[in-house]
Amino acid sequence: MSRADFAREWDLVVIGGGITGAGILLEAARRGLRALLVEQRDFAWGTSSRSSKLVHGGLRYLKEGQFGLTRESVHEREHLLQQAAGLVEPQSFAFGDYVGRKPGKRTFLAGLAIYDRMAGQRGRHYYSREEFAALAPNVATDGLQGGMVYMDAKTDDARLVLRVLQEARRHGGVSVNYMAAEALLRADAVDAATGEAGDVCGVRLRDGLSGTQHEVRARLVINATGAWADQLRAPQSTAIRLRPLRGSHLVLPAWRLPLAQAISLMHPADGRPVFAYPWEGVTLVGTTDVDHHDDLAREAAITRAECDYLLAALHAQFPQLHLTDSDIIATYAGVRPVIDSGKADPSKETRDHALWLEHGLLTVTGGKLTTFRVIALDALKLAATRLPELRDKLTPQPVFAATPPLRYLPDLPAGQAQRLQGRYGADAQALIDAAQADELSCIAGTETIWAQLRWAARHEDVCKLEDLLLRRSRIGIQLRGGGIDILPRIRSICQQELGWSDQHWDEEQAAYLALWSAHYSVPKP
Repeated sequence: MSRADFAREWDLVVIGGGITGAGILLEAARRGLRALLVEQRDFAWGTSSRSSKLVHGGLRYLKEGQFGLTRESVHEREHLLQQAAGLVEPQSFAFGDYVGRKPGKRTFLAGLAIYDRMAGQRGRHYYSREEFAALAPNVATDGLQGGMVYMDAKTDDARLVLRVLQEARRHGGVSVNYMAAEALLRADAVDAATGEAGDVCGVRLRDGLSGTQHEVRARLVINATGAWADQLRAPQSTAIRLRPLRGSHLVLPAWRLPLAQAISLMHPADGRPVFAYPWEGVTLVGTTDVDHHDDLAREAAITRAECDYLLAALHAQFPQLHLTDSDIIATYAGVRPVIDSGKADPSKETRDHALWLEHGLLTVTGGKLTTFRVIALDALKLAATRLPELRDKLTPQPVFAATPPLRYLPDLPAGQAQRLQGRYGADAQALIDAAQADELSCIAGTETIWAQLRWAARHEDVCKLEDLLLRRSRIGIQLRGGGIDILPRIRSICQQELGWSDQHWDEEQAAYLALWSAHYSVPKP
């Protein structure tokens, strides 16, 4: 579909191209609705490319008594592990049992027993001091009595969004990036009782690339903009209901913090959970949980205080490694859409999702990456009050359709076949077939093959260099300097596939490096 072809009327327009919006588009399109998704920046630009990248049941939510949320998350995690192998992968977590550390052994094992029961699993969780030290080398041993090990899962969050959008398009859904919702359109009728304007009946859009405006009509508009939701709904809302919370992360080389298990620990300063885990050839450390007071129109970035906070957790858990700023490859920060209940401690706020239907605008916000299918179906259940044909069509379905196995490829690095099939589904074979000479090899320091960059430039709506390096691939947070050393080779791919002139490339490179320096580097002391 052309970026300019919005003339037809839609059943549903979804505003927001993160995992929530993508999930709603998929569930609507597979049920026969004429559904359009628009995103003012790039797909997964906001929270959905900056999460902790964990598909988890939320073990810590048990402590808050959020059993329903935990059960829901565990069930969705199991579905994704089965349906998206290679994109959603099992990850074991180790938690040291130290003298005086809370939660203690008995409490933790009780929580794991509940966790297992929810997932329909059962396994050994406690290991002796010697066994645990072997499972998690480099951890502090002073006061170590043993440790607990449990299973969760991890993913590439941005690629998960893109895979869901790919699936939605196969069912007829339409998604467009760099298309901003400037204003809601309203019916001409005025409510006689309140004197308010009529219900929302569409959206005025502005193309962020050409500046062209479009008026799009729809039977229902869904606001799935996450932390930005109040900006769209505020004119017809009686109260602001969101509390933007920032979660920041460090990225270290795998050789500098080598981990076979993910390490779960409680921060020595405030007892908050912090993780360090292997991911895509690097080690991620996160996360913070602080109120985000910056302008939401600006890209989020880690603060110096957050950087020091995470380093302090590493010093406590891995004292002999003496990790410093110089060991950090990159940083990233995202803003979570958390429902504001007025709690003093941001970490105590619920991670459950919420929905409001106000004058024809359905707002969906909050929730977790793991439960995007549940959130989408809940949104469509409420949408059915306006789209009655949905009422008998909301039985949950597998997120992804089964895809045929790839042909044998001796040049593909070990493990890449399943990895590519998980990320690209039915397009994985075509991606491999499109590879040019030496493009099935991995980019040094990552698990990404060069052919993924060519495929993304050719088929995945790349409009800017940052789209390619921060979301279609994750090179921007896996390599020092955002991958500056390999930009000459990336230039040749972009110029071939996107038709960028030398001047256009120079402008894109300068913009990308400035963005990386401001928002993905280590803040100065």
